[in-house]
This record gives sequence, C-alpha cells and structure tokens, in this order.
Amino acid sequence: MSVKSAAASAPFAPFSGPFVIGTVSASGGAAFPGLVAPDGRVLDLRAALGEPALTTLVLLERWDEILPRLHALAADPAGAWLSLDDLRVHAPVEPRQIFQSGANYRQHVIDLAVAHRAPDAPGTVEEARAEVAAVMDKRAAEDLPYVFIGLPTTISGPYDDVVLPSWAEKPDWELEVAAVISRPAYRVTVEEALDHVAGYTIANDLTDRATVFRRDMPPIGTDWLRSKNAPGFTPLGPWIVPAGSIADPSDLRVTLKLNGETMQDESTNDMIFGVARLVSYISQTARLLPGDLVLTGSPAGNGIHWGRLLRDGDVMDGSVTGLGAQRTRCVAEEAR
Repeated sequence: MSVKSAAASAPFAPFSGPFVIGTVSASGGAAFPGLVAPDGRVLDLRAALGEPALTTLVLLERWDEILPRLHALAADPAGAWLSLDDLRVHAPVEPRQIFQSGANYRQHVIDLAVAHRAPDAPGTVEEARAEVAAVMDKRAAEDLPYVFIGLPTTISGPYDDVVLPSWAEKPDWELEVAAVISRPAYRVTVEEALDHVAGYTIANDLTDRATVFRRDMPPIGTDWLRSKNAPGFTPLGPWIVPAGSIADPSDLRVTLKLNGETMQDESTNDMIFGVARLVSYISQTARLLPGDLVLTGSPAGNGIHWGRLLRDGDVMDGSVTGLGAQRTRCVAEEAR
C-alpha cells in the first residue's frame, strides 16, 4: 500500500496499537481527522462521531472523553471506511505552540561539539569528546533540560517536499519523537506529566547549521529563529499514535535514511531527559495547550557529523518504532 502525496509515494509503515489518528483529505477536499486502522482503512471521524465541524485540535481538546469511542470505532468493521490510497496525508495536527528540546541526546551533543570545533582549538578530538561528555553528565545530574520555542509555520506534511531556502548554507536533518499534548498542563509534576500527553508522532526538526550561532554577537549565543524556522522545516507525522499504544517512549528506535543510506539509527534511551521530565519542566514556565508539540531532541547521526548536508533532490526516509514512517524530498528554492 502506498500513500499519494505532492512529493513522493511512501510505503505504509506499521504502527503500534489498534488505530492511530491522522489528518487527511480527499482530492480537492477539506482536511479532516481520520481514524486509521492497521490495514490502511480510514474512518472519517466527522461522520463517525456525528460532528461535521470536528478538527484534530478539537479532538485533542476532548481526548479523555472521545478516546473510549475511538477504541469502539476501531473495533467495528461495519463503519464507512475509506481507503488510504485515495487520500492525501497532512501533518496530523496544527499546533499552537512548539517546544523543542536541545542537546538532549548525549552522543549527539558530543558529535556536534566535535563537528563545530575550530581547526585551531587546543587539545585532541578525544579530549574534546571527554570534556563535552563531562558537561552532559553534569547536566543530567543537575536535572536541567534545555528547551526553546519554534513557530507553527514550520510544520509540513510527512510526505511533502521540503524547500531548502537559498540562504541556508548547511541544511541538516534531525529526526525525533514528538509528544502531542491533550490536557492543558501548567506546573505539573514529573509524575503527572504523562497524563497530559495524548500520544506521539514523528518530527524532522531541520536546522541550518551555518546560522545556529551568531558569530557577530557571540555573547548572545544561538539564533533559533534563523536556523530552524523556515516554512516547512518541520515535517510532522504521519500519525498521532495514542500514548497507551507505546509501552515505553524511552525505548524506541529513531532511524533516518538519506537516499537509502542509513544516517541516524539510535535508541531514545540515549535521551538525557525523558518525555515526562520535559513536559514537567516546560510547564513550570509556560502553559501547554491541547495540540502543542514537545520535541524531545534528535540522536546522533546528523549531516554535520557525516560531513554531508542536504541538497536539492535528496530524499529522507524517517521512521520511529511504532509511529510509522515519513518520506520527504528536498527541493532547492530556486528550482521550484
């Protein structure tokens, strides 16, 4: 089975659980929330729940109420099922807020530090790795995550083309797990945090490595607006997999292939701070809302590590255990 899209066809990848939630549309029609079965059948939840104006965001706002009904619908073969082959798959949700965890995979941070190391830096590469590893261990011991915010306009579909801006000199991939919020969360504890998570999806948090650091203002540090927030720089989805279908979000495999070659293939158990800690930490400052995304960081294996950045025509295949898979093609801005 394949999913038709504006970019390229992608295989229908298996997911965990009896169903997932997607946002889909028929040819020329409006997008709607769909319940997707493991065999690729799709149920229009507007009709199935008798709510013509239902959106995925509204669904998440009423997640606790509607979830039992979704399980019942998934178990009923008599519904008005559609074929996924006839539908376009969009990003599963349009978030109001995006919170992004940085430096959250130990090996990834070590690799980045070495890749950004100045040619005339003192000491050996091995000494640099040991120094950054000590910093990561200290961060874990001090229990202090690093989180910044992104723009909702970066969200694109899981099979859409990714436009590489003409100014982006070093565009890179960062595949990661994203938690999708259901209940509003403000100042929740770590123990309470996962009660506010509806489910999980896949995000590819693209970054232009050349603009991460403000070299004209070193004391200011990073420039996340410039390096991460170009339109469509966060392919999302394809699905929201209910949290109850993921036994342990800290035991998932994150894999990205570039033109068929594996570049990232790591476990989420290398995360310094897990989903619950990140949600709790963010909620101490900001109020998380239904549909918001918490990106948990990307593991080792980015392009800056390999010395191979994204360019026109590249195809990225990203998958996470139990969450399905996405495929996106890179298109240079001037080539459109």
